[in-house]
Amino acid sequence: MSGETNLSTLLKSMQPILHPGEYVFCSIDPQDSRYSSLDPICLFREDEGLTLILKREQADKVALSYTAVFSMITLSIHSSLEAVGFLAAITHKLAQHDISVNAISAYYHDHLFVPTSRGKETMMLLQEFSA
Repeated sequence: MSGETNLSTLLKSMQPILHPGEYVFCSIDPQDSRYSSLDPICLFREDEGLTLILKREQADKVALSYTAVFSMITLSIHSSLEAVGFLAAITHKLAQHDISVNAISAYYHDHLFVPTSRGKETMMLLQEFSA
């Protein structure tokens, strides 16, 4: 299954889901084994370190630092990794409302991380695409 590529279909059918909880982005040294017990929802290797996205409680439990707290929204349509303009349309709309967004594309879905104070507002804005 390769996923949807039609922009109109993607925007009208994305069915965003606001996940409970708070999420943070942390950076660690990839050689530091003190954090091997963590269960991040995402990790990404950068030259400066290993980025972890995890529940805030996990980071707090092991005293990992972070600079902001986010809500996670999953766009539940199976979007193709080759879809053009989907995230651009979404991030443009959120930028018009001064909402920062960190988007992550996985195999089946796109996931948005927005400031926790703007999660519900973001959901309303995303639902406008299907109206």
